[in-house]
Amino acid sequence: MNAMCDDVADEKRSPARRDALSDVTAGTRDTVRSRQHPTVAPYPRPSTSQRAARLLALAVSVFVVAAACSTDPNGPQTIRLVTHDSFLISDGVLEAFETASGHRVERLTGGDAGTMVNQAVLTKGNPIGDVMFGVDTTFLGRALDEGLFEPYESSGLDAVPDALEVSDLVTPIDFGDVCLNYDIAGLAESGIAPPSQLADLTEPPYSGRLVVENPATSSPGLAFLLATVAAFGEEGAYTWQEFWTDLVGNDVIVTSGWEEAYYGEFSGGAGSGSIPIVVSYASSPPAEIIFADPRPAEAPTAVVTSGCFRQVEFAGILAGTEVAPAAGELIDFMLSLEFQEDIPLNMFVFPANQDAALPPEFIEFTQVPEQPLTLDPRVINENRDRWIDEWTQIVLP
Repeated sequence: MNAMCDDVADEKRSPARRDALSDVTAGTRDTVRSRQHPTVAPYPRPSTSQRAARLLALAVSVFVVAAACSTDPNGPQTIRLVTHDSFLISDGVLEAFETASGHRVERLTGGDAGTMVNQAVLTKGNPIGDVMFGVDTTFLGRALDEGLFEPYESSGLDAVPDALEVSDLVTPIDFGDVCLNYDIAGLAESGIAPPSQLADLTEPPYSGRLVVENPATSSPGLAFLLATVAAFGEEGAYTWQEFWTDLVGNDVIVTSGWEEAYYGEFSGGAGSGSIPIVVSYASSPPAEIIFADPRPAEAPTAVVTSGCFRQVEFAGILAGTEVAPAAGELIDFMLSLEFQEDIPLNMFVFPANQDAALPPEFIEFTQVPEQPLTLDPRVINENRDRWIDEWTQIVLP
């Protein structure tokens, strides 16, 4: 019966099934005749009414089996997991969940986090998947306001710091910090100390020595803009708008995306440019160690831990799913040590489960900011477009 249920699940989503049911409702249309395989004499060709009756019987049998399967929501199910394009785990990890649970996981990729959320909004109530992974702090507010998720409390939340939790509708899976990275040797050769806080970047020694990403086209660029909003605010003696005005006056360099900034303009590590400070991630220094050939004894880059913005990635059960219990089991598995300890060296972020062991490179060559900057996801959603527009007017007039 379980195998039959899987077949029905596939059949319900197949174009062939939709075509067949359309044929039934069309009665004697020529399209019914065009889909029949040619018969071989001496067998008589069935009449149009006979063919329609057979198709109707087939459709009824499919729905009867589907109904039987739906009466056992706790049995083996197919779980459609929607992720962003950067989702990556080791071979065998999801397979281990499938073996232990009896469920099957079907992965669907939905572009970057913003595109993925937009697609989910367009299919709200009739979701393209059952679980969404990868909606982060910068777009979570929209997902919550649109009612994309069903409430779910994972059994693994006891191992997750309270600071990562923002709603009972989503479960924290991992986090990363967008921070200033600097070229250790490059700054040393210029006789310049690394900045200790964001405000230092407006001082003369850092003129022309900072490259950032456009927040309208880059996730770390948006996170850095949000960091400045959180650090300086919109009211008071010195606002985030004034900070960016001063950065422009100090010859900040702007690129469209992270790759252009890090590999093209940055002078540290794998970068081929001449700019010694870049907006990147707290996990960039260990990546410089892991991917270098030959492998250096020390990381060539380091992180400024002040002024980092924390991005948390969440998983949630999409409202309207027909396999909510199984979807919850998958989220529980995503907080398990097996899944969590696989995250760092594949997606280069930190596991949300504080019991998960970190790779030695993540312990030796980076620092987790003790007081990262954050903003309420709903506040971000209410103001994101306006902040980006104002940034554009200041930086790219």
